[in-house]
Amino acid sequence: MSGPVVVGVDGSASSLAAAELAAREARMRGVGLRVVHAFIWPGMHAPPGPSPLGPVGGELRKLAERTVAEAVGRARTVAPEVEVAHAVIGGEPLSVLEVQSRTAALVVVGSRGLGTFGALLLGSTAVHLTAHGRCPLMVVRDRPNPSGPVLLGVDGSPAGEAAVDFAFAEASLRGADLVALHAWSTWTERAYSGPGDPPTVLYDVDRLRDEAERVLAEALSGRQMKYPDVTAHRRLLHARTRPALIKASEDAQLLVVGARGHGGFAGLLLGSVSQAVLHHAHCPVTVVRPGVT
Repeated sequence: MSGPVVVGVDGSASSLAAAELAAREARMRGVGLRVVHAFIWPGMHAPPGPSPLGPVGGELRKLAERTVAEAVGRARTVAPEVEVAHAVIGGEPLSVLEVQSRTAALVVVGSRGLGTFGALLLGSTAVHLTAHGRCPLMVVRDRPNPSGPVLLGVDGSPAGEAAVDFAFAEASLRGADLVALHAWSTWTERAYSGPGDPPTVLYDVDRLRDEAERVLAEALSGRQMKYPDVTAHRRLLHARTRPALIKASEDAQLLVVGARGHGGFAGLLLGSVSQAVLHHAHCPVTVVRPGVT
């Protein structure tokens, strides 16, 4: 998608960092940046009578406009050549960002914030946005390693294809290497002699390793021809997916994962893997849904 990069801001330090990162992303893509603040006053259920916060056009809106102005200033400092638009939009942040994602190339948010944005990664809001947004979602985490690779979590599912495409494109834009990581564990395969037998677990380690190698090879097949400028490294680990990705993210400048999958990523949106990556990765995390790149 050739639309702008959209960043949601709320005045928090995390959202200001998101504005800077979004400006860099817009510059790399050669597109504009749109800084958006969800002005939630219209959604507030206030009792009749005057409010100490003032009318919609009063102090509360002025505060929202100052929030946006600060984020715009940070973005222009980082990427002065990028055209920056901004808007204060009435509505809940989730709804506002979902609408914005329909015409965006990428939506960027901070991992910590104020008000409703503060809960963005802490429950149904994050799940809804990653599940229903119309473009990839990038979440700002700790300071990334600017010279590190783009880290791609590979699970081999058809739904993960979009994440693979996004990761290669991002590595090409950044002039970075790509590390495709696939973690496999012996606990995933079980064999039973009969329905009445006790659940004794048998491991065929060689078979599991061969299958993991096949998954990784097929995920990268064809992409290296499309992106000859990207040096891709395959990383196969006999480990649990969650700690493997978190550890590998220490040296990465970006972690890319799919929004749906199987195997180690079975619970990416709802389970422990997603929570661990979004809360504990050491670099920004991008979640990519099928069909949105």
